[in-house]
Amino acid sequence: MWRPPYPPRKSNTGPILAIGLVVLLIAGVAVVGIANVARKRNSPSDIGYSYPTTTSSTHSTYSSPGSSTTTRGSSSTTASDSTTTTTGTRSADPTTRTTTRTTTTQTSTTPAGPRPVHALADNPLFSASNGASNVTCSLPAWRTDPQSAQQFFTAALPCLEQAWAPAMQRAGLPYFTPGLQFPSGSTWESPCGSASQGTWAAFYCPTNNTIYMPFEGLQTKQNGTNSGVYLAVFSHEFGHHIQALSGVLDAYWDTRYEAGDQTEKGLELSRRSELQAQCFGGMWFAAGQNGGGSFNDKVIREMLADGYNRGDWQQGVPRDHGSPQHYGAWQEHGFTNNRTGPCNTWAAASADVS
Repeated sequence: MWRPPYPPRKSNTGPILAIGLVVLLIAGVAVVGIANVARKRNSPSDIGYSYPTTTSSTHSTYSSPGSSTTTRGSSSTTASDSTTTTTGTRSADPTTRTTTRTTTTQTSTTPAGPRPVHALADNPLFSASNGASNVTCSLPAWRTDPQSAQQFFTAALPCLEQAWAPAMQRAGLPYFTPGLQFPSGSTWESPCGSASQGTWAAFYCPTNNTIYMPFEGLQTKQNGTNSGVYLAVFSHEFGHHIQALSGVLDAYWDTRYEAGDQTEKGLELSRRSELQAQCFGGMWFAAGQNGGGSFNDKVIREMLADGYNRGDWQQGVPRDHGSPQHYGAWQEHGFTNNRTGPCNTWAAASADVS
C-alpha cells in the first residue's frame, strides 16, 4: 500500500485491516492505521516510499542499465464427487429385502503446469540471469481525472505482463493476470479490508489477486502530471503480484506469522517484502527504457526521485517499509541490474533492509 511522501501535517493511529500500515488520506491529512495480522491471505500488501541525504554504498547510483486487462486466471484446485451405489436382493426369503449402500468419494484435480514454490531466499524466482524482458510501452498521456487515470493504468498492465510473464516462465513458475479495480469515494470494500472513511491508497490484495488503485489516494495535487511517479506506485503493487504467484508471499506471511507480526523480526520481514517489490518495480522501468516507447529519461528521473521520497520517515509508527535511503536504493538497484537475483532481499544483510 502506498504511503504519502513526507512530511504530512499530522498523523495518528486508527484500526483497519492491513499487513502493516494502511494510509487513509482525509482532507490532506495522513492517518495511519495499524492492524494485527490474524490470517495471512486476508491482508493487503502495501507500498510506501522520502529523500535520504546519502545513498547506500551497497547499491548502484543512477545510471541507465546496460544491458484492459482486468481479468485474471485461477490456480485453485477443483474437486468432484463420484457416487457408487450397490443394491442387494434376497429373493430366497418369503419376503424380498433390498438394501442400498451409497458411498461417496472425493477426487481432486490439480491443474497442469508450474506451481508456486513456498520458499523465500531459495525461491527459483531469484536468478542472476533472469530479468524482466524488454518491452515497448505506448501509454496514454497522464491526465488528472479518474477516468483518464483508469485508462492509463489499464494500458500499463499489459506492458507489465509482457515484461514479467516471460521471466516467470523462465523460472518455471506460474503466471496469470491480476485483477485491477478502481474504487472511488470514501466507503468501499475489498476481501483484504474495508474503507469506511477517508481514502486508501494503492494496494495489492492476495486474497483475490487484485491491484486496487483508488484515484483519491494518488495525491495528484502533489504529483501533478509526473507519470513516472504513478507508474512507480503501480509497478510496486505488481511486484507484490509476482511475489504471490511465485510462492514468496505465502512463505513470507507464514514466516512473519511465526515471528510475530509486530516483533522486531516480523517488521524486518515486512521491510524485506516491501523493498523487494520496490526492486521488482525498478526492473520493469529498465525493461521499458530498453524497449523505448513511453519510458523516456523524464519518466525514469521521476521514478527514481520518487523512490527516495518515501519510506519509514514517520515517527512513532512501526518501521515496516524501510528507510527512505533503502526504499529508493532498492528500486534503483532493480533498475540498474534488471535481474531477479540482485532483488533477493531475503538473502540481504539486515543492515541493507533497515
